[in-house]
Amino acid sequence: MDQIESSNFSTAEEDESAKKLVWCLTRVGKDLDWLRLFENTEVTIGRGLNVTHQLVSPSCPLMISRMHCMFKQRDGGQWTVTDKKSLNGVWVNGERIPVDKAHLLRLGDSIKLGVPIVGTKVEYEYILVRQRLEDIKPYLVTGPSEGACATSRIKKTKRKFNSELEPSTSSKSKLYRHSATDKSQGQPYPTDEPRDKPGTRVREEAGPSMRQHRRLDSPLERPSSPSRSLSSLQMYSQNMLVLRERMNFTQRQVEALEAEGGRQRDDPHREEQVRELQSQLEMLRGQLHRMEMLERSISETENRLEVQKTQHEEEGLKKQLEEKDLKKQLEEALQEQRKVIEELALSRQGFEDVLKAKDKELEVTKEEKERARTQKEEVVTQMTEVLENELQCIICSELFIRAVTLNCAHSFCLHCISEWRKRKDECPICRQAILSQTRSLVLDNCIDRMVEQLSPDMKQRRLVLITERKAQPEEVMVIHDDDSSSSSSSSSSSSSSSSSSNSDLFMDSFSSVISLEGSVIWSSSPASYISGDSDVDNVDL
Repeated sequence: MDQIESSNFSTAEEDESAKKLVWCLTRVGKDLDWLRLFENTEVTIGRGLNVTHQLVSPSCPLMISRMHCMFKQRDGGQWTVTDKKSLNGVWVNGERIPVDKAHLLRLGDSIKLGVPIVGTKVEYEYILVRQRLEDIKPYLVTGPSEGACATSRIKKTKRKFNSELEPSTSSKSKLYRHSATDKSQGQPYPTDEPRDKPGTRVREEAGPSMRQHRRLDSPLERPSSPSRSLSSLQMYSQNMLVLRERMNFTQRQVEALEAEGGRQRDDPHREEQVRELQSQLEMLRGQLHRMEMLERSISETENRLEVQKTQHEEEGLKKQLEEKDLKKQLEEALQEQRKVIEELALSRQGFEDVLKAKDKELEVTKEEKERARTQKEEVVTQMTEVLENELQCIICSELFIRAVTLNCAHSFCLHCISEWRKRKDECPICRQAILSQTRSLVLDNCIDRMVEQLSPDMKQRRLVLITERKAQPEEVMVIHDDDSSSSSSSSSSSSSSSSSSNSDLFMDSFSSVISLEGSVIWSSSPASYISGDSDVDNVDL
């Protein structure tokens, strides 16, 4: 009962330990060789013998140092890793940690031991996890105790196999000793075989086939390189030579015994020796045949491997040529693409230059248009001022409508002077008697041409005034004085001359207004109406 209870208790403990959460380093990209981190223990990793987990890189043995790093658990349950002056370092989350300084780890951190070889990734890369023992136990690395047990089992198997071969070896050696001590036969014991090692011959006889059998059964002794297969083939050839020599020697012994047996037919001991030697001869022939078959199979395998190697080399060479051709095509395509890109860049630069030139032209054109518009506004403003100051009727304060020039050379509207003469028959400006009045068509034409450049409102206002005054009847008074006919004629001639000169003056000034592409430019010759400092003509209007 106590034994049953203890077994149940141990089973329960094992179940609890299997469900317990443990810390582990899972290897990236592999479902084996995971490293368990034992609690409250310093876990060391390296390629040396006195470490917790031994790592030996097959591709680069010196990648891992003898004592590469150490993992240790703190009181709070957190793990730290320390680089023990390793050659290639310890990398946590892509950063190398300082030497001999504990680095705190967190769950899920990436730990790399060593550096990647050119063209490959880091061989030993781990992730710190915490899982149940029963979940990760199949993936944990095999401990040293299991390896030692496996080695001891292999040694025991070899010893057992050798012990099984010992009796046959001893019996054969006794047979040779018996035949050698027989004085009647006088056959010597073969001197090429040492006497102090009776089991050597049997191991050599059965060696190639048995060694091949054990080599196929045991994965630890399989040939893993061409040099090893070549050495094994040489060993097989030597063993075959030894077997042939022994077979010839045994056959000679059999023939000698048979010849002597013809003389001594009644000797049973000789017959027994002949039978034993014949059996040995058959066994040697069988072994030799097996050796020949094995050698033939090995040679065929090597030939097949050689053919496969040649095929692989040819395929590799073909792939290299294809890769070179493809690389050349890609380079040519890239060069063409670069040329196209350069041409596009040049054309783009040309387009940008053209656009910049067009922008500059537009800016210059805008500036010129703005300057012309400003000049036109200035001209219109100055012209309006001239019209308002110089070409207005003093009676109605409007531009002359059907201008009339009196004998005193002053001009008025026909309607205004007619209304004025109804009250007084003298000039409103100089108070001279009005002797004659003359229409000034030049002033009318000049004013009409200048009004065309004014605003539409002023044009409409002038049209309304002209329409109103045309609706009213006009009375023309002509005064003829005989006594003053000469003076009248002289005054009229002077007034006409002054009127014509005044008209010519305004026509000349108006002719200097030139319309160019919708803009008006005011010139300073011959009259000086634009200049603010210039004096107005001495003619009193």
